[in-house]
Amino acid sequence: MAAIGVVASVLDVRTAEVERVLESSVLQGSESLCRLMRYLANRAIQNPGSAIREHEIAAEVFGRSAAFDPRIDSTVRVNMARLRAKLIDYYNGPGAEDRVAIELPKGSYTLVFHPRAVEPEPTITAPPAMEPPPIRVESPPRTNRLLAIALVCMTGIAAVLAASLALDRNKSRVVADAGDTPALRRFWGMLLNGPNDPWVVFSNATFVGRPATGMRYLVPTRDSGRDVVDLYTGIGEVFGIHALDRTFALVNRAIRVKRGGLLSLDDVENNDVVFVGSPLENFPLRDVPGLQDFQFKLVDAGPQSGDGSLVNLAPRAGEPKVFLPSPRPLTEDYAVVALVPALNPSRWALILAGTTTIGTQAAVEFVCREDTVRELLKRAGNPKPGSRPLFEAVLDVHIKGGVPLRSEIVLFHPRRGLN
Repeated sequence: MAAIGVVASVLDVRTAEVERVLESSVLQGSESLCRLMRYLANRAIQNPGSAIREHEIAAEVFGRSAAFDPRIDSTVRVNMARLRAKLIDYYNGPGAEDRVAIELPKGSYTLVFHPRAVEPEPTITAPPAMEPPPIRVESPPRTNRLLAIALVCMTGIAAVLAASLALDRNKSRVVADAGDTPALRRFWGMLLNGPNDPWVVFSNATFVGRPATGMRYLVPTRDSGRDVVDLYTGIGEVFGIHALDRTFALVNRAIRVKRGGLLSLDDVENNDVVFVGSPLENFPLRDVPGLQDFQFKLVDAGPQSGDGSLVNLAPRAGEPKVFLPSPRPLTEDYAVVALVPALNPSRWALILAGTTTIGTQAAVEFVCREDTVRELLKRAGNPKPGSRPLFEAVLDVHIKGGVPLRSEIVLFHPRRGLN
């Protein structure tokens, strides 16, 4: 009887931990991931040690038919990657003090439960309270207060004017005149033909630490339990969103903007998506959707260790295997413009990303300018109306003073099939 009680206690602990994760803010709004989590948890708790096949998950969680082909439909693998990332986020954040952790090992479809050693909080003995010395605070003269208020107002006005000038400084360069944009209208017209406006998802890098004490990118393997900040976005993403907004207005459409940290798989399954920014700066974007021939990776050795790079996974004759930005100050970067299949085969995803934020800005501007879009359509074989070519293109971006001056296509890889 005692043994039965111990088993029941263990099951209760595991079930409680599953519910704690499902009710957390990390999985809030993602019904697909919650269904997947419950299914995997039930299998792990009720049938420990039993193997789970991809076809089972596709049918029982995502409603796929018996004709499901994992070589064509990556729904299960992508959802698994997203759930794995969400579990890491949970135990780096709200679940840092949980005594049981749930993991989804890579290459496995089985959840693993294991106890966690939570260090006790150190006991701090407060020194005897001391009466603070009396402090006399004198109010500043009224003229000083008025001067300070005036300076604050002037600073605010100057900042607003500077931002407006910065956003409009490249107006003629980023988007052509409304009456002379046949290539732009053709390119975006083949994408924006559905009833719903697409999501524009921009990357926001995850940091640990604070600005006052030092910040750096999150390293999940060594930063468990640390405070996470994910509210920082590069200047290139900001200018990119502005360029897209102007371009969409040109074709009488609107954009819906969301930061990558709030992206859910339901968003990707049910909507067309434009990704602005490299997956290097946003962990949830690393598997949704995927590039086929190219991959963003951090340099792990040498003088540019820690910088982003672009790896050519399928180099053709004479093509470089790796693209590296120039050392600082940045004068050259590489970026990707790619139209790829989305998680839902009836949807599309457009990836606009550089190895740096300036490269990302250049990639967005490339699809928002008449002359460069014309070149992109030419490389895609000038597709007929109603078709949608899938491709991955690499841009060589020339930079001066932190501004992308010129971008040119150096590699163009068509993807198999049309969407």
